[in-house]
This record gives sequence, C-alpha cells and structure tokens, in this order.
Amino acid sequence: MSRELLIAGGGIAGLAAAIGARRAGWEARLFEQASAFSEVGAGLQLGPNATRLLREWGVLQQAQLQAFAPSLLRVRDAVDGRELGVLPLGEQAEQRYGSPYLTVHRADLHGALLRQACDAGVRLHEGVRIASARVDGTTVLARTGTGAEVEAEALAVADGVWSELRQQLVGDGPAPATGHVAYRALLPREDAPPQLKVGEVQAWLGPRMHLVTYPVRAGSAVNVVGFVEGRVAGAGWDHAAQADALRETAAGLCRALQAVVEAVPEWRLWPVHDRAPLQGPGQMARGRAALLGDAAHPMRPYLAQGAGMALEDAAGLQRVLQPCDDRVLDVPTALRRFALNRWERCARVQQRSRRNGRIFHADGLVRLGRNLALRAGGESLLDLPWLYRGG
Repeated sequence: MSRELLIAGGGIAGLAAAIGARRAGWEARLFEQASAFSEVGAGLQLGPNATRLLREWGVLQQAQLQAFAPSLLRVRDAVDGRELGVLPLGEQAEQRYGSPYLTVHRADLHGALLRQACDAGVRLHEGVRIASARVDGTTVLARTGTGAEVEAEALAVADGVWSELRQQLVGDGPAPATGHVAYRALLPREDAPPQLKVGEVQAWLGPRMHLVTYPVRAGSAVNVVGFVEGRVAGAGWDHAAQADALRETAAGLCRALQAVVEAVPEWRLWPVHDRAPLQGPGQMARGRAALLGDAAHPMRPYLAQGAGMALEDAAGLQRVLQPCDDRVLDVPTALRRFALNRWERCARVQQRSRRNGRIFHADGLVRLGRNLALRAGGESLLDLPWLYRGG
C-alpha cells in the first residue's frame, strides 16, 4: 500500500524529513513557498550526533557538502584574551563517537540534502505554500496558498520558527525575541586575520556577548558570528550601520577579538528568537501531524544544535514511519511515539542552550568562576557525551 507524507517547508528540517520518509518506504511530497530551493545564512557546526545521520543517508559523502573537520575547539576570555579550555576534535572526536565533528556552510548542507532528496525520489513543489491543514482520523487534507487541496496519510510541519501551521495545530503564539542579536559574516581565508587560519573552532566569551569563528567550505572561508545582548533587530534596521553596536562592544575587549571584528567589511544581522523548552509531546505531534526543527523547538544557537536537532527529528520520524501501515500501527499512534521519543531530549537541548548563553555572557564574579572552572576542567566541561552519542 502506498503511503504518503506531505512536508511543509524546504529547509534543512523539511528536506531531512523527506529523505527519512523515502527511506521508510513512504512517498514524500515537499512544498516550499520560495520560488527556488535555496538557503541563506552562514556556517553551521555539526556534532557527531548529526554527522552520523548524514553519513547514514549518504549526504556526508557528497562532495558539494564541502565539510571541514576542525582540529579542536579553543575557548578564550574575550576581556583579556587568555585561553580557558581546549577540546580536541578531529580524529579524536571521530574515534570517541564513531562520527566526525564538522563545520559547513548552511547553503552547502542544504544543497547536499536537496540533491539526496531528488535522488531518493522526493516530489518537490517550489513556490507553493501549505497554508492550512485539516487533520482528522483517517487523513490529512492540506490546502495550498493557491487554494488547491492535497491529501495524504500524514503531515510533517517543518516551516521554521514563523510556522503558521504550528499556530493552527498548537496555537501558542509567535516565538518571542530573546533580546540577543547575531552578527554573521563570511571571510575568504586569505582575508582573515592570522589567528583564524589555524583550522579550529574558536570562541571568545565576554560580558553580554561572545564571538565564534571556524572554517567552512573545505577551509577556503571562515565563518564569523558575534552575539550581543540587549539589542532588538527590527525589519527596518540598516545592517551595515547597526554593526557599529558590535564594534562598540568589542572596543573594550582583547586586541585579538577586535582584530577579527575589524577584519569583517560587512555584517548580516539576525535577531535571535526561541521558545521555552518543550513541556510535553503535544508540542511535537497532533494526530496525523508531526512538528520538526524550528517549527517545534526553536532554540538559541549557544549549543550549536539547531540543525542537529532537526536532523535527529527527521531520523526519529523515519523510525516510526517505517513500521506504520495504519493496520498494526496507525499513523497517530506512530507520530505520538515519535513525539514521546523526542520531546525530552529536545527540551534538554533548549534548556542547555539558554544556560550556555548565561555562562558565555557572564560578568563579574560569575565570569571569574566560569574561567576558573574551565581552566581546571576544560576538556571534561566542553565535551558532551550525552549529546554527541545521539538521541
């Protein structure tokens, strides 16, 4: 019997869900409201929990991914520039967890997932938005933005942090702004300061801010992202002018960090939105609809796991769809199992991401305590076996 999954959203979560559905033996139809499948943004860190899934799906092997394997994570205090802790990555991470720790450009990961989805036989619909969906006991009836109706056995809601379908299913309002703003840039390697040409993930932790850098595109470029508290990025902001706020923040910090900020000719600006950690499985599944990625659990990027959790969601969906035939195991039961298996882990990652923000941006005595703890046990504090071994 042919079973079909509708997917709303053609980002990382939606494409991964479509690949998982095909591997589970389901037909998959993916609807993306943009006129072309593409992705913006800058870099991503992919822990072993994420790269393990990409390898299983055949995505990790694609040359267009242009992944880079950093040798280590190095953490510094942004005020005085002193090293606080180091976590070996590279071969040690792969030996420890059976899969590498990689850095990629978001567009390259998106392109590799898109290629894999096409090869898997996913039916892609560009420029078409699923505007609403009615989920009853036996089917999903979705209506597109043009008024056309589409029917299937199940729906994957993967249309991002501003998901309209989430509001129809869960009804808990828009994801609130955190008051944090991300300044992102991509530097050609030849234009980067010398300290960024070492093949590492580097993090500077400062009062009410932090900055992270790492190579992407097989080492030919460096991703730079700075996070600053107490700013609200509105739609009318001029990105170039408002980058002065990051420069002002960096002015009181160490010279090495200032050199990184000064080396960037142009920044792109994103406000950070999240939701409170998930409270139960009902926020990830409703009847024949499952919610994945930022539509389910938008999180602050301070654990570098937004993409990782979306990929894990897709793998969890794949596992419950595979035995689901609506006879022995019906779709609503399967999707509830998906949500039960996922929500507590996702909530833990959301909570840890918020906690990391407080630690990274600490000042005063809390900063001094953080620094002492990292110097005493940096590797053990920076490594995350509970996370990287997978959910």
